[in-house]
Amino acid sequence: MRVLARLRARADAAYNNAYHHKLSGRIWNALEGTKYDAVHNNDDPKPFVFSNPFPPGDLREGDERTVLIASTEEPLLTHVARDLQDEREWNIGEMPFHVEAVSALSPDVGEPGTSGRLSTGTGVVVRIPPQRFDEYGIEVDHDEAEFWRPEHSMEPFQNQIHANLDRKHGLFEPDYLPGPTDTDGDLFDGYELIKTFAIPVTPTTGVTETWVLSKWRFDYTVRDDDHRRHLNLALDVGIGERNSLGFGFMNIVEKTGPGESELEGENAFA
Repeated sequence: MRVLARLRARADAAYNNAYHHKLSGRIWNALEGTKYDAVHNNDDPKPFVFSNPFPPGDLREGDERTVLIASTEEPLLTHVARDLQDEREWNIGEMPFHVEAVSALSPDVGEPGTSGRLSTGTGVVVRIPPQRFDEYGIEVDHDEAEFWRPEHSMEPFQNQIHANLDRKHGLFEPDYLPGPTDTDGDLFDGYELIKTFAIPVTPTTGVTETWVLSKWRFDYTVRDDDHRRHLNLALDVGIGERNSLGFGFMNIVEKTGPGESELEGENAFA
């Protein structure tokens, strides 16, 4: 489930690639006083993820941008949508916007037999814990979690995103349903790395760190209802870590239903 917010720039402004903390703050402010307020400061994955204000690029007064906020929790999205409708001024750091419209979306990877492609609209955060360095042959001069890079091979990347999604399944799905690691088969059929890059991130107020991120396209074929649920969960809460800062947000960019011969284009939000 998603909320789509159409924004209009209220003034000229430079595009701020370090938007994550400020955008996340507006969502948490909308959830203040709700049951979701209690999960703000715990260490568990959060039940939402969001896109960048897209398309990226410097703003001229009157320019349009879009932000998508996804969650497994419809009440959470209702709180956010109501807040955006009640308070139309939205300053994402130094980028001043007016909320023009708010609407709902419900993307779905499709019934069993559907094939398609997912694209990460924002960078994916994957960190390899130090206790697994030897297993993956990682030699570094520190004992802190290591951001994934292509030279570390695909194995740790795949293992970490599967374990992370399994943890989210345990938090946000009923206990009686099998998680990703309880079923046979891979989450994705193919992994296409687009790029890796480093950016400054403010995970908490007053703290700025350099994080290494990656962007991907993932191919999939829905095997069964469990696999469909796992892929849709990834759409709702993101893949990898720190999704409540907007990392690991995904969109369906191609989808072909059972028996169809041509790919059907989905909303390819960057």
